[in-house]
Amino acid sequence: MPTVRDIEQALFDLAPEELAISWDNVGQLLGDPELDVTKVLVALDITEAVADEAIGTGCQLIVAHHPVMNCKWLPVQTVRSDTPQGHLLLKLLRHGVSAVCMHTNLDIARGGVNDCLAEALELVDPGPLGDEDGLCRMGTLPAPMPLAEFAAFVCKVLDANGVRFVDAGKPVRRVAVGGGACGDYESAAIQAGCDTFVTADLSYHAFLDARGKGINLIDAGHFPTEDPVCKKIISYLTARFPELAVSKAASHGEVIQYIVKD
Repeated sequence: MPTVRDIEQALFDLAPEELAISWDNVGQLLGDPELDVTKVLVALDITEAVADEAIGTGCQLIVAHHPVMNCKWLPVQTVRSDTPQGHLLLKLLRHGVSAVCMHTNLDIARGGVNDCLAEALELVDPGPLGDEDGLCRMGTLPAPMPLAEFAAFVCKVLDANGVRFVDAGKPVRRVAVGGGACGDYESAAIQAGCDTFVTADLSYHAFLDARGKGINLIDAGHFPTEDPVCKKIISYLTARFPELAVSKAASHGEVIQYIVKD
């Protein structure tokens, strides 16, 4: 049986560690590197529910996109049972569940988060956007599409609870994509000649200014734009380690809910 270390190395073959942005925290973040693994649970985030699912189904390892500990938005200063992060970490450690997290390295890697998003949106010949980090992708639709129709398509294929969009008066043909919070790459999308940018976590002012900048914006949500990579991780690990039982977390889905006005 492969160890946690073996699986971590295989994932680094897919998404090399050196691709990660400097502030990021990737690789094995929790547990015993020499632990033998028979069952793996794959999830976008390691939540309390995902931890409970891993424990309940006998998984020794969770492979996630978002780091269970990340120095940028939630530094680990203490591990205490009376804090949300500490409670989660202690639960995993007490039950012998390890965690391997592939974050910005998997965003940037060929075949990673943003290639999976481009594929899900059926973009033709997707390639790097040209942004400094090599994070985002761009491609073309087989034929131009009205924005409202494309936004509905994005919502459907990503299984989003809803999407937010603003129309800059252009049909959709050349599309940039950035899974998760990639609003900072809007200028790169404009410079690359894209008429539409699909990403997540956009601000009010980004929508307010989009018409003047001449780019359609679609915010399809953080979870929906990144979750397609979970299927890729499962197929990759299953091919590399046929003896492993690898499954997607059933307990984790879109975080943001909507009430739709009649």
